[in-house]
Amino acid sequence: MPANRTPAAPTVVRLSQYTKADQSEILGGGDDPFGVAHTGLTWLPKDEHFGIRQGDRLVAHTGLLRLPVTIGEAETEVVGVGGVAVAPDVRGRGLARQVVTAAVSHARTMGPRHALLFCRPPLVPLYRRLGWHPLDTDVVVEQPGSRLVVMPLRTMVTPLHDGAHWPPGAVRLRSLPM
Repeated sequence: MPANRTPAAPTVVRLSQYTKADQSEILGGGDDPFGVAHTGLTWLPKDEHFGIRQGDRLVAHTGLLRLPVTIGEAETEVVGVGGVAVAPDVRGRGLARQVVTAAVSHARTMGPRHALLFCRPPLVPLYRRLGWHPLDTDVVVEQPGSRLVVMPLRTMVTPLHDGAHWPPGAVRLRSLPM
């Protein structure tokens, strides 16, 4: 690249697919790239994917999935946000903010009133800065064999529409977590 040209700012793109190889490109090929293997949970793949490329390399990702949830006595849907990943060598440059913001912007077109994610406690401040709010109640999720478990990670939500308020009551994700 000529000295007088600066690299283009990273931009978020919609990905037609997101494979295990893509995940390894971002996070490496370790056994526990998200640091959640200790939970013993089975996770759902996402349906829609957003990423950031630097040159030919995928350096960030977020996925979305519509999911059924019960809050109190009400059954509804949320957009699950998951698979948020930023390559270690490019962290601290706002890429998580960019890819999550783009995914949430798309989630606003999907119908549900809220988005929901699960995260490790050290990531709560990051998501708070992005407008997410931790739930103050346990969230029950389904696991294989019709098993119900309390989600051991922190559950956070964000409204997708003006005037959307998370209702009070017990929360049960009526599927595997995303």
